[in-house]
Amino acid sequence: MLGTIGDCHVIRDLDLIRKLVLAVEAVPTGYAQNDIEIEGYSKEQIGYHSYLLVDAGLAKGLDATTNDDTSPIWLILHLTSAGHDFADAARDESTWHKARGIVKDKAGGVTLDIMKQVLISVVKHSLGL
Repeated sequence: MLGTIGDCHVIRDLDLIRKLVLAVEAVPTGYAQNDIEIEGYSKEQIGYHSYLLVDAGLAKGLDATTNDDTSPIWLILHLTSAGHDFADAARDESTWHKARGIVKDKAGGVTLDIMKQVLISVVKHSLGL
């Protein structure tokens, strides 16, 4: 999915979404009241992908976008139950890479919901279910 930030196009980055979900989950209280920083990603990328997490129902958050921003800037407050499910399915690096490989080979790109289903399928297969 493409969007724009300033003069460049932004592709929904599933790896960043995973990192955001796991970063919020790692907050001891479960309440991520401060800005989340992830190395290698700009404030705009994190803000936009935080918006995507809220829009997809994986997190609750607040719109912090101002007139000076070039993209949606959202702050994640906490994960929803669906967000914790996504974290559980995506936590293991090997499982994540297998699921990303399946998606890349078969579809090129997918929705968050389909990615979650692929992750669950990989986990089930690894458990012999």
